[in-house]
Amino acid sequence: MLVTLGLVLAGAALVGGYYFTKNFVRRRLRYVDAIQRPSAPVVAGAVAAAALLPVTLLPAIGVGTMIALGVGVAGGVASGRTSPPSES
Repeated sequence: MLVTLGLVLAGAALVGGYYFTKNFVRRRLRYVDAIQRPSAPVVAGAVAAAALLPVTLLPAIGVGTMIALGVGVAGGVASGRTSPPSES
């Protein structure tokens, strides 16, 4: 039961991190030059994973969830900086 909950949380962290970050980059960071650097997705993913590190002490949230969030955020940054800005 705990393994299933951990997988669901990891999937939610991956998908949620991707979509939230993609929309944030498209709306707020489109004019920031630093987001266009090749290392920006890696740095953003590492910072997001490191921010989740203290939460991994909880039983259902493990290192896999932390890695999934980092990958989701990195993918969102990479995708958000190349897509056209949304009309809001």
